[in-house]
Amino acid sequence: MRRARIAFITSLFVFAVAVSFPASTYTQTTRDKFVISAKAGGVNAVTGRATVRSHGNTEWQQLTIKEDLETGDVVRTGLDGRVEMLLNPGSYMRIGENSEVELTDNSLENLEVRLIRGTAIVEATGADDTELLINIVTPHTKLAIVRRGLYRLNVVPGDATELIVRKGRVMLDDSHTKVKGGNKVIFSSRSFSIAKLEQTDKKTLDDLESWSKERAETVAKANQKIRGRDMTVLMASMYSGWDRFSPANRGVWMFNAGYNCYTFVPFYIGWGSPYGSSYSRSLYGGYYDPSFSPHGTSRGYYPGNNSSGSSTGTSTSTPVNTSPPPPPPSAPQQPRYYPSAIDRKNETP
Repeated sequence: MRRARIAFITSLFVFAVAVSFPASTYTQTTRDKFVISAKAGGVNAVTGRATVRSHGNTEWQQLTIKEDLETGDVVRTGLDGRVEMLLNPGSYMRIGENSEVELTDNSLENLEVRLIRGTAIVEATGADDTELLINIVTPHTKLAIVRRGLYRLNVVPGDATELIVRKGRVMLDDSHTKVKGGNKVIFSSRSFSIAKLEQTDKKTLDDLESWSKERAETVAKANQKIRGRDMTVLMASMYSGWDRFSPANRGVWMFNAGYNCYTFVPFYIGWGSPYGSSYSRSLYGGYYDPSFSPHGTSRGYYPGNNSSGSSTGTSTSTPVNTSPPPPPPSAPQQPRYYPSAIDRKNETP
């Protein structure tokens, strides 16, 4: 049976955030109060006909944006159906019409999606050297997306799989072959071939490509329009939650009621979409270090200006700290909010 998002969030890692958007802007009554980071599978957008079959069940039910997919769940789209699914924080899979996808592992450490048939686009946001691990399986191959970029997969059952790497980097599982941006790979049951993208591949954009770009702009804008007071409350809630973070986290998903979707809030500035949009709201005022993990040391944290208004500093080329600000010895006091120019601009009358 379908599971409401609130049930999923309560059973996983949840930050209860008092989101301060006016009640009149709420379009959902549960999801807009939470920030989530524990697992992949959140349904962030649905257009047209889309259904879901939960793991262990035989019945197909209508898919809505209140759902979170769990390991073993299968999504199917109709002639006009499209679905946006959250992967690891900062990455999105957008499923085209007449497609079928199974979320085979929704953990961030071993994230894996199986494209059974049809078409899907993966937008992986990040900094220039962001290290990712998004495993994709089709009837003809298994591959891993390991860098920020844009990826398209087309599967024709019983025939072949086409992979288009517009930007980024992919590792092929069987041969450990590295495929960089600007290349196309055709997989059959026993072999594959790599070729440079033709001009027609680079310039031709179908409806799914256009929709994916529109969605990318929407979720990035939802990040840019997060108000300062919401960031303040989010920061306060983070102090008690570091031990619950997966090493695969580079930020959190935060619901923006004004845009009726989750957006990504990175830990550090310098995060952007391969489509060109930026994620200007970040939790801490430093530049992203791709080796950082909240569970261990890193090459360093580089202070800088935080566009969220929660921290400031001066950029330097020398690592000065190996982790984000540590939790305080006791519960943080109620944060005070001082509106900045950008926050006053984003306020609604």
